[in-house]
Amino acid sequence: MTSATRPVERPRPTPAILRQGLSVIWTGIKQQKGVFAIAVLGSALWALATVGTAWAIGHVTATQITPAVTSGEVTSGALWTIFLVLVGVLVGNVIGVVLRRVAATVAGFNLQAAYRKRVTRQYLRLPLSWHHSHPSGQLLSNAHADIEAAWQVFNPLPMAIGVIVMLVIGGAQMVSVDPFLALIGFLVFPGLFAANLVFQRFMSPRITRAQQLRAEVAEVAHESFEAGMLVKAMGREAEETQRFRGVTHELRDSLIDVGRTRGVFEPVIEAIPVLGTLAVLAVGTSRVASGDLVAADVVEVAYLFSILAFPVRALGWVLAEIPRSVVGYRRVDSVLQAQGSMEYGEGQLSREGAARARADHVSYAYAEPTERAVLGADILPAEDTGALDTAPVGPQRAMAIREVTLDVPAGRTTALVGPTGAGKSTLANLVLRLVDPDTGTVCLDDIDLRTVRKGEIPDVGTLVAQQTFMFDDPVRDNVTLGLDLSDEVVWDALRTARADGFVSGMPGALDAVIGERGGNLSGGQRQRIALARAIVRRPRLLVLDDATSAVDPAIEQAILGGLRETKDGMTVLVIAYRMATIQLADHIVYLEQGSVVDQGSHDELLARCTGYGDLVNAYAREAADRAAVAADEEVQ
Repeated sequence: MTSATRPVERPRPTPAILRQGLSVIWTGIKQQKGVFAIAVLGSALWALATVGTAWAIGHVTATQITPAVTSGEVTSGALWTIFLVLVGVLVGNVIGVVLRRVAATVAGFNLQAAYRKRVTRQYLRLPLSWHHSHPSGQLLSNAHADIEAAWQVFNPLPMAIGVIVMLVIGGAQMVSVDPFLALIGFLVFPGLFAANLVFQRFMSPRITRAQQLRAEVAEVAHESFEAGMLVKAMGREAEETQRFRGVTHELRDSLIDVGRTRGVFEPVIEAIPVLGTLAVLAVGTSRVASGDLVAADVVEVAYLFSILAFPVRALGWVLAEIPRSVVGYRRVDSVLQAQGSMEYGEGQLSREGAARARADHVSYAYAEPTERAVLGADILPAEDTGALDTAPVGPQRAMAIREVTLDVPAGRTTALVGPTGAGKSTLANLVLRLVDPDTGTVCLDDIDLRTVRKGEIPDVGTLVAQQTFMFDDPVRDNVTLGLDLSDEVVWDALRTARADGFVSGMPGALDAVIGERGGNLSGGQRQRIALARAIVRRPRLLVLDDATSAVDPAIEQAILGGLRETKDGMTVLVIAYRMATIQLADHIVYLEQGSVVDQGSHDELLARCTGYGDLVNAYAREAADRAAVAADEEVQ
């Protein structure tokens, strides 16, 4: 079943979830003590002012309105008294509401911002090996939707605390006026509370489903936009339209279900306080007629009851948010508690001359998810877990390279050659410590990379990958990436990468904006700017992971030749596929199935390594075929 059709239920507010929800709330309160205290203070002031409104109405009814009705005369003093009393409680109410809402909003957004920073720092701290086993969509959800879900409860929470204060004070006030009328009110409140719980029980899964479908609609739209060229090239417009129509229709049906449920329950919930108020008035009128109460007491209790009924729903809002908050917090916390950080030492690497790279008996395995588990299953009863969304867990190690020993001499060009899946890119990542080996050591200048300080390696070695990323910024900013470099230095790097010709022809040259993901450039042009981005840093070790695959062979040879002639000298480790590139290398390492099979010069490997010979001969035949096609096109 696809994600678009899989039913997703929201966990019910069971006692276990309520306990964990209170723990999450307490965690947030401790981190926002000052701001949350202001929110609670404002909520308490709002509660006092709200209850005080009932007292004020009863007071002015007894002291001003009833005497005026009896005498048939209203004095200006009585009017001013009524006005000042009511304005006083109104001002208190407004101040309380402002303090409550503003402080609650600030506390919630502060928590969201703080946890987004923590999650982002954790993502940067965790090695690529951890990222390989976690889908990017899940990571985005952790950093955005899950954090919002975790702290959304702070919006209604201060009001709910004020409601508790209001109920205590209001209940005491109703009892002090007339215990019998207060008892009627107390019988209505449990009914109202129960109705809210039932309402939330029915609404929660429907709202959760609608929220999930909104995300799926956005995901399908995003995929269609990102794959626009593929969709058009493969003639998949109708299929993409149908796919989008499917999820949008599901979203429509889900929202209709939400509206239908709300339309049934809300009138019932709204009717309960009205019925309670009518009961209070009916009983109170009979007690006034019998002389047990005065009219002012009935008015005060009825009004107090009516203003207390609606805020009680804030408790239901908190109960509705707690399950979502718990699941969101647990998912975020699982990222924050993730292990696998890269440890650093205090060692330093030289900044002078070409670097020597060495790997000794290195093995590395990727983590691949092999089973599915329920997100948030640790906080839910067993009968609830089958209704939640799932995500990959339980990594299994898939061996990429094993017992590899490699020596990249300083100032030389070493080529890694091998069939797809041989471990070439993995080895390149290990040399620059993008990942750590499971066994063995990787050294630069005979210094174990795990012993150097954080930030040392990017200043010495640089990777240029086949898949380049361009920012929607000018050429200059895409090359410097924030470094304070002169235009002369940038142009020098562009010349080495053979990118100066097309850059100078662009409107604005270095100031030309190249568009999102380099949309204004060809694949080869993007690769050359990415290469200039690396060269401008003057690395002692330059690793090219098929970084010139989209560049013409002649230009590629010119680029590699220029790198060998750099003034300061540079060690180049290149993953090579083209015959011309391989022949330019001083030393060649041939890999198969994660192991070094042979190494030496091109002629040596041709003479003694059958796998190498078969591979480069296939490359040569492919190049000859392309050359023949190009020649035929020129003749025509």
